[in-house]
Amino acid sequence: MNVVSLFNGMNTGRQALENVGIKVDKYYSSEIKPYAIELTQHHFPDTIQVGDVTKWREWDIDWSSIDLILSGSPCQDLSAAGKRAGINGSKSSLFFVFVEILEYIKSLNPKVLFLQENVGSASKLDVGIMSRALGVYPVRINSSLVTAQLRDRYYWSNIRTKETMFDVVTDIPQPTDRGIMFKDILTSGKVNVNKHVSLKMQNNRNKEPTQKYLLHRNDTTGMISLIQENNKVRLANKIELCRLQGFPDNYLDLLCYKKAGSLLGDGWTLPIIEHIFSFI
Repeated sequence: MNVVSLFNGMNTGRQALENVGIKVDKYYSSEIKPYAIELTQHHFPDTIQVGDVTKWREWDIDWSSIDLILSGSPCQDLSAAGKRAGINGSKSSLFFVFVEILEYIKSLNPKVLFLQENVGSASKLDVGIMSRALGVYPVRINSSLVTAQLRDRYYWSNIRTKETMFDVVTDIPQPTDRGIMFKDILTSGKVNVNKHVSLKMQNNRNKEPTQKYLLHRNDTTGMISLIQENNKVRLANKIELCRLQGFPDNYLDLLCYKKAGSLLGDGWTLPIIEHIFSFI
């Protein structure tokens, strides 16, 4: 397949394709974070970096040859954790750039496949706008079925669809529950919750957080998962974060904790994307 991946992040789409045995001929990545690009080129040196998504008309791509387009457009304006500016917010509105690119490819190759992902806390209004723009309604899958974290997401795709009385919907079945608990992926310590919550909220730290800060954040937000160890509490370490997203322990070894946490927090859950791609 020839693939275009927008907002490519840590390149989960490419890794998932490889893991399910789909051969990739050319893989075009649109990404602007230097450390995301560094990680991608480390694992897949043949990736073709094309840069800023808003400059897509300048890219040197044979668009008629593209078989699959991937998009994990920014969720900041859609998420309940943000300011709820909505799909027309300054960041989340980049979704419409994906729509432009998809429509252009469709004009050359009507059989092109696509996958778009966004947060499960997006409003019904925004989900409706996105669905009508793509011509298909999403399936909602929580990563808790295949990993030790709670991660509710919408996935729009034409990889497999069905028609209802009024709409076309993404027909990807729910993956089998693997029964993985937070305690199962720890390198040490213990926890008193079954699943980890909110990778993103925990891993944008500039310095080692104090015990007082961690406990206060846990008490006031409930959106932080603490691990008890040696009469103290800590956040998930880098190995545990990789496991929470379904990646091998050493997948982000070349990056520091903060950069690794940022990419994993923004990224896709690898076993979920493998599950979706298994229907190609």
